[in-house]
Amino acid sequence: MTEAAWQELIDKFDMYLTAEKGLAPLTRRNYTTDLVPLIEFMRREAITDLADLDRYRIRAYLAWLVELGYVKASVVRKLSALRTFIGWLIRTGVLTEDPLPTRGMMKKGSRLPRFLSQIEAARLVSAPDGTDDLGLRDRALLEVLYAAGLRVSEVRDLNVNDINLETKELRVRGKGSKQRVVLIGEAAHRALYRYLHEVRPKLVTRESGAAVFLNRSGGRLSQRSIQAKVRKYSTMTGLRTDVHTHTLRHSFATHLLEGGADLRVVQELLGHSSPATTQIYTHVTQTQARQAYLAAHPRAAKSAPQTEPSA
Repeated sequence: MTEAAWQELIDKFDMYLTAEKGLAPLTRRNYTTDLVPLIEFMRREAITDLADLDRYRIRAYLAWLVELGYVKASVVRKLSALRTFIGWLIRTGVLTEDPLPTRGMMKKGSRLPRFLSQIEAARLVSAPDGTDDLGLRDRALLEVLYAAGLRVSEVRDLNVNDINLETKELRVRGKGSKQRVVLIGEAAHRALYRYLHEVRPKLVTRESGAAVFLNRSGGRLSQRSIQAKVRKYSTMTGLRTDVHTHTLRHSFATHLLEGGADLRVVQELLGHSSPATTQIYTHVTQTQARQAYLAAHPRAAKSAPQTEPSA
């Protein structure tokens, strides 16, 4: 397959991801980027037609990715992109049958999400300097991330008209441009109110538009900048080095369930389309409960004293 023919196919696939799947630009880019090794493998193996890909060659492709040094999670993600791509090729008539093996395919191991304790989360969101304009902005940013359980793209895309301070509600745009209404508590409300009234007006320029969180030049805070700020304050407060925005989202969900919130409510607030996605947080709280029980109950440990039954 020529480079031009491949690029034309990828462009059409990207249009499908946009028009029919409603995926965000970054997600679409991840899909198309994850397909790049496929065409490299085909050229390496002198495979000129996608129809020549069979289950044996697909297995060889996955093995080749491992040989190149890709970790399992990365290979699984590339396999997921390939599965979506092949499904589209079949729908459009480019392929007549699915060449993916039905057995023995790599699966991503389940892993419980990492989260902060309630004390750690409080330390993190309180870390920014409250006497500095940019510190006040960062405090509002962290409070909103934790209070509403937002994805980094959702807080990045937040606009002024999405905020109702009176009802403490935010309208956010999630995956696939789906909108939902989320709530914030009193702490986030205070921080956001102060930022919007005392700090944002000083940062606004002609380029700001309706963006809520602005950088020092008046532009919308980028996703990378938001992630960097979470890492900065995590390091500053002595928390783990792997804390990121999604850690706050995981903490939000876990703490709600620990407080007795219904799973369906948490699902709605997170913007999950299926309760099965939210279900993992119940495993987290159950794991925590088990650890607490084993550590605290006098007869939970293997070394618990044994007593002889009375006659």
